[in-house]
Amino acid sequence: MENEKFIITDNLQATQFQRFLNWFVDLIFIYILILSLGTTIILIALAVDNFELSNWVKNMSKSEIGVYSLIIAFLYYWLTEMYFSRTIAKLITHTIVVNSDGSKPAKKTFFIRSCCRFIPFEVFSFLGSVPRGWHDVFSKTYVVKKRELLNVRKNQNKLITDVM
Repeated sequence: MENEKFIITDNLQATQFQRFLNWFVDLIFIYILILSLGTTIILIALAVDNFELSNWVKNMSKSEIGVYSLIIAFLYYWLTEMYFSRTIAKLITHTIVVNSDGSKPAKKTFFIRSCCRFIPFEVFSFLGSVPRGWHDVFSKTYVVKKRELLNVRKNQNKLITDVM
């Protein structure tokens, strides 16, 4: 149930440590995905005797690896956040991506959020006193502590029903 009067407060937002942990754990999972997918392609190519594909993957240039890695990272962030409002790291840290009113963002918003992650030096946008990075600001989203958000929304809904 959406309530237009509800807004995300500072105490609901994920801490800088949680945000750092999200970045670090997601980086590990992306690295695992990159290696796993490359290995899977090689194994399938060898199983069907497609040595050209296998050799191409084994001998990719640094720029090809970079593009391949960016595509995997983009898809990881976009798909996991679009379907679950969280990545694997956010699942571990009990955080979730929401709009300013606590609702789930639209698919377009998650797309913008994922694209903004690849702005040069974006990772350093968290170093100030503001707990939101550029990919949060440009997509108008927040990463919040899920349990606290649910408690506040539950209490708010209880107050609304008590008044009526």
